Amino acid sequence: MRAELERAATLIADADALLICAGAGMGVDSGLPDFRGSEGFWQAYPPYARLGLNFAELADPRHFADDPELAWGFYGHRLHLYRRTVPHEGFRLLREWGEARPGGVHVFTSNVDGQFQKAGFGQVAEVHGSIHHLQCLARCGDDIWPADDVEVDVDEDTMRARPPLPSCLRCGGPARPNILMFGDLDWLPERTERQLDALRAWRREHPRAAVV
Repeated sequence: MRAELERAATLIADADALLICAGAGMGVDSGLPDFRGSEGFWQAYPPYARLGLNFAELADPRHFADDPELAWGFYGHRLHLYRRTVPHEGFRLLREWGEARPGGVHVFTSNVDGQFQKAGFGQVAEVHGSIHHLQCLARCGDDIWPADDVEVDVDEDTMRARPPLPSCLRCGGPARPNILMFGDLDWLPERTERQLDALRAWRREHPRAAVV
């Protein structure tokens, strides 16, 4: 193990740039659930265990039309959880390692929690979107806007949201998170595509000297 750690340290120290790829496990040391399997999900959210609903069933965009209080109960609770969570020290260490490289650091993540940005990373590609941004449920336009001023009142006994629920800034109809959900045909990918374009351009600048 010592030899492998020293080899990794040498690779990072000699790299021109650092690319960090991370999923839900990255947030566990900050106290965030990783939703690994139904049992893990239900341990984090006992009300859903009583209802027999798992993560995949709740992360279905149809609920925003059929049962918006259920949908926003799930996503509203997560929005508040991510807002109040402090990124653990590992985020700071990775950022400092990356910022010390001549070519800097980029992040590619499937996480929607915004923890990398909260930890000070400037270049983050969120391949599944972000819970901190919203879009119109009816897709009245291609607008994607920050959820900074959005507050969702969630009854933690039932995990259902109380009205008023987030609404579209353009048409006033229901809004939803700009997150790619299961079986999601209405997700607006433009924000993520801009992030991925920036990542691809950065990688072209550092084709051989980046450490992942």
